[in-house]
Amino acid sequence: MSKLIINSFQDFEQYIGKELGVSDYLKITQEQINKFAEATLDFQWIHLDAEKAKTESPYKTTIAHGYLNLSVLPYLWGQIVEVNNIKMLVNYGIEKLRFNHPVLVDHEVRVRAKLASLINLRGIAKAEVNVSLEIKDNKKSAFDATVVFLYHFV
Repeated sequence: MSKLIINSFQDFEQYIGKELGVSDYLKITQEQINKFAEATLDFQWIHLDAEKAKTESPYKTTIAHGYLNLSVLPYLWGQIVEVNNIKMLVNYGIEKLRFNHPVLVDHEVRVRAKLASLINLRGIAKAEVNVSLEIKDNKKSAFDATVVFLYHFV
């Protein structure tokens, strides 16, 4: 699928209530999990100790941190939508975030996005986007949330 190009508030407005697109799949590797643990100081064995996970984890392998899964959202969002003619983009918030299913090491994830609402705040577009991080070959998503972006159009 090709990237959706948005050049103005009016371009964005026509997608309210519609699916914006789906990103490519991204494999979550043990190296990414290890680096995330180092960056966040979250060293739980469920993420890092493959041998212990084989015997003690219900998943029989390591799993990605929930916040690692969330942190790949900007990368995957950038595959879905390109917003031009902006001075600045601000990640404003995340609402109704629910972690539904763990992402096991080497599983692939992608984002599906739908524009829930768009409000013009004196030239700043407040976009509320419903996102779902889908896990390849899994019925349950890793998480669902409404992310809020502020686009400052020129």
